[in-house]
Amino acid sequence: MTDLKLVALDAEDLAVISAHVQDSVFKVADIDWSPRDKQFAIAANRFVWEEAARKRKGFERRRAALVFKRVLSVRSIGIDRARRDDVLSLLALQFEQKGEGPEGTLELSLSGAASIILDVECIEMQLADVGGAWETGSKPRHPGT
Repeated sequence: MTDLKLVALDAEDLAVISAHVQDSVFKVADIDWSPRDKQFAIAANRFVWEEAARKRKGFERRRAALVFKRVLSVRSIGIDRARRDDVLSLLALQFEQKGEGPEGTLELSLSGAASIILDVECIEMQLADVGGAWETGSKPRHPGT
C-alpha cells in the first residue's frame, strides 16, 4: 500500500478524511497547537480502513499527521492536558458552518464523550501518512455494527 495523502477544503472532503482517521489513536502529548501560525496538529496511529475489508486477520496501523490550518482557537472537553500519556481515540470529524461564510466549528469527536473543538476561518486540513506501518491483530469494533 502507498502512503495516504489527502486534503480537505470543504465538508465533503472532510467526511472522506473522517472515514480514514476513524479509530486513530494518539497521546495527549501528540497534540500541538500553534496560535501564532493558526495551526493545530496531531501525530496519530491511524487504523488502515482502506485495507481492512480485504483482510481477515493481520490488520495495519500507520503513523499519520493530521494538520488543521486557519485555526482561530482550540478548546477541549473531557481531556486532562496535564496527563500527557493518556491515549485518546478519534471517532469522527464534523464541521458546523457559522453564517454564510466559510468560517465555522470543526469538532474532533473522541471516545469517552471527549472532544476537541477548533474555531476555524475555513476548512483547510491535511492528512498524510508520515511513518512506518505495523501489523495489529485486531480490528476496531463499534456497538451496533
